[in-house]
Amino acid sequence: LAYMTFPAQHRTKLHSTNPLERLNKEVKRRADVVGILPNEASITRLIGAVLLEQNDEWLLQHRYMQIEGMAELTPPLIDADPAQLPPMAA
Repeated sequence: LAYMTFPAQHRTKLHSTNPLERLNKEVKRRADVVGILPNEASITRLIGAVLLEQNDEWLLQHRYMQIEGMAELTPPLIDADPAQLPPMAA
């Protein structure tokens, strides 16, 4: 229920583990196709390739969570007007 603290527009994406389950299923499917993996390095390469491919797919999709909504979660770091801040030495 920790996802309830997030903005309403993000809750529908956070309460589900479907993307993670789908990723795990894809790793298992690829490992089953290969059959026997000879060493740990080959396992790392296979899983790394699946993760990189999924990352590329996620990057090409529309933004999963809007930045504006996430800004509601964190207070601004500087409350003052930048024009009123003291000058800093370079």
